[in-house]
Amino acid sequence: MEVKIGVQYAHRELVLESAQTPADVAKAVTEALADESGVLSLVDEKGRRVIVPVAKLAYVEIDESVARKVGFTAS
Repeated sequence: MEVKIGVQYAHRELVLESAQTPADVAKAVTEALADESGVLSLVDEKGRRVIVPVAKLAYVEIDESVARKVGFTAS
C-alpha cells in the first residue's frame, strides 16, 4: 500500500510503500494527531522508519495498492 505524507514548507511529499493495512495506517495517524506534540511514525516495506512531527503534517494520503497489469491483452 502506498502512503503519501505532505509536510508543511516542504516542496515534495514523502512517499512510502507500507505492508500495513489502510486501517492500521489510519489508526496511527489518528493517534498521532490526538497528541499535538507527538510524532507520526510509519515503517516501510524495507523496514525503514519515517518519523514526522505532527505539528508539520499537511496531509496523509492512504492509497490501497492495485495490482498493475503487465503485457498486452486482446480485446
